[in-house]
Amino acid sequence: MQTVHSLDPLRRAVATLRETGTVALVPTMGALHEGHLTLVREARKHADHVVVSIFVNPLQFGANEDLDAYPRQLERDSALLEPEGVALIWAPTVEAMYPQGFATNISVTGVSEGLCGAARPGHFDGVATVVCKLFHQVLPDVALFGEKDWQQLAVIRRMARDLDLTQPHADAIIGVETVRETDGLARSSRNAYLTAEQRAAAVTLPTAMKAAIAAIESDTRVADALADLEKALLSGGFASLDYAELRDADDLALLDARSDRSMRLLVAARIGKARLIDNMAVAPR
Repeated sequence: MQTVHSLDPLRRAVATLRETGTVALVPTMGALHEGHLTLVREARKHADHVVVSIFVNPLQFGANEDLDAYPRQLERDSALLEPEGVALIWAPTVEAMYPQGFATNISVTGVSEGLCGAARPGHFDGVATVVCKLFHQVLPDVALFGEKDWQQLAVIRRMARDLDLTQPHADAIIGVETVRETDGLARSSRNAYLTAEQRAAAVTLPTAMKAAIAAIESDTRVADALADLEKALLSGGFASLDYAELRDADDLALLDARSDRSMRLLVAARIGKARLIDNMAVAPR
């Protein structure tokens, strides 16, 4: 497994990989956990070689967010990736990704609005910009992202369609099911911020979401089901709820009633120093 930190060695390394097969890209910000490793394992099913990018992207962090505190553990991450058959780690410096004078921003409207886009202004511009750069740098045949951040996945697919990207094509951007702990909590690097007491309380999130989904699928009014979800979170140890919304799974249109299309329940809530997000499918009518 090779690790490169600047663009010219990356391009040479990718060109060498292409001589013997296809390439999958798994973009990450490091601090890897089982969810990331699941993406890598899935990537190996879709391509001959796997490239993992590790880059804590400053453009997607707000002024009061945790950029400085976000864990940077390249040596540990490398040790986790080595036995997974990863061919290449692309770990650029900030200067390599955003050279002096960098002045370009990609903004994807529509699917980026509301949800985390409202709570974190500019976040998805930063995501779209860095992912577009990663796609052009690696030119992967496929790219894999976790479904835990459903809005991010929608933004990236929309960007790929709108910009006519071919490596990867929008249809080759693969969402991988959220990896969960045994109690149902979605795995996340930010779970490390939780104290033992907060971690025990955090299971209220997936539990309350499943209850809300069951209510919606039993034709309870969406507003009532979401109100009950909020009450459960606040009484279960969460400090606040950023959002809990029923959305169309494809275009993320806000829904106030169950529809005949694929839907997702999307939630973001705060507990201790962590802002946890999750989403789950809701069966169509």
